[in-house]
Amino acid sequence: MSSTVRITRGLSVAAMALALGGTVAACGSHDNSTSGSIQTTKTAPASSPAADTGPPVHLAFSAPAADHGWLKAVTDDAKAEAKQLGITMDVQDSASTSAEQADQIQTLIASKPDALVVLPNEGEALTPAAEQATKAGIPVINIDRAFTTPAADRLWIGGDNYGIGWQAGNYFADQLNCKGNVVEIQGLAGISVTQDRTKGFADALKQRCQGGIKIVANQPADFLPDKGLSVMENILQAQKHIDAVYTQDDDMAQGVAAAIQNAHRDKEMWMTGAGGSKQVMEEIQKGGLWRATFLYNPSMAASAVHLAQLIVQQKGLDELAEPEIPSSITLQATAVTKDNVAKYLKLGF
Repeated sequence: MSSTVRITRGLSVAAMALALGGTVAACGSHDNSTSGSIQTTKTAPASSPAADTGPPVHLAFSAPAADHGWLKAVTDDAKAEAKQLGITMDVQDSASTSAEQADQIQTLIASKPDALVVLPNEGEALTPAAEQATKAGIPVINIDRAFTTPAADRLWIGGDNYGIGWQAGNYFADQLNCKGNVVEIQGLAGISVTQDRTKGFADALKQRCQGGIKIVANQPADFLPDKGLSVMENILQAQKHIDAVYTQDDDMAQGVAAAIQNAHRDKEMWMTGAGGSKQVMEEIQKGGLWRATFLYNPSMAASAVHLAQLIVQQKGLDELAEPEIPSSITLQATAVTKDNVAKYLKLGF
């Protein structure tokens, strides 16, 4: 069986690779079992160590072009970690489509890296490219968006997408007393991230409220602020009464918030985001329209780079009895509200 670890994190995920603990969990195509778990809560800040002793490591890194802040932070964090560890890393981060990213991965494979770290634009579309790397003997470390077969990667690391939806659903149940009309603004249609955030939200509302809260509209806005604006404008025209809005991404939610404010309906409803951007946390501090966000820190890319180095060097984690790096790591989804936002503000990207 493959091993799966959940990380409950407080501050830098980049340090997680050296101080690791967790509970069994996963996302997308990975197992969601929570039995036989070990949990360690990490709340103290730390920084990545200097380069590990061992042979030089040559990594390849692939990510889509940054069309919003979270994606840019993913690439920036990966580059910074590689530099700190003294790793040579070829980077391809300009693809605007899955087909372009697949072509870029082909180029990276041709350079014969020791490992490939990739955040796929779409997990399903990039699965064949990942499988090609794996068949060539190149371990694939997948960030965030699950491939359609476990054989495509050596390690998956990402946030708890189902957990984000689950926590959001419970938050809405508490705040609305299980009564009201809710809108859901989803991310990119069809990818595991969106599907899990939607399922977690729906499952929590069903279990807690049994139909008392109605999702009167749900529509994807592709994680983009401008599309969040246009989608929400249309929903506001169609729905005369909305109590709250669940958005699956902080950047996208900025457009949603603008639509609500432009329509002068910000006193009627409140909203939540996901990701943990600094701007959204500052809005939560002020109070008003914004009520909460759920952490999904891009620093998981830094952890992926460090873990790739350990995999190449055939090293494990000192905190685990097993000598190998786990095959799946899910980071904890932490709810950030006005009550605790001061604690997490420094984590904002």
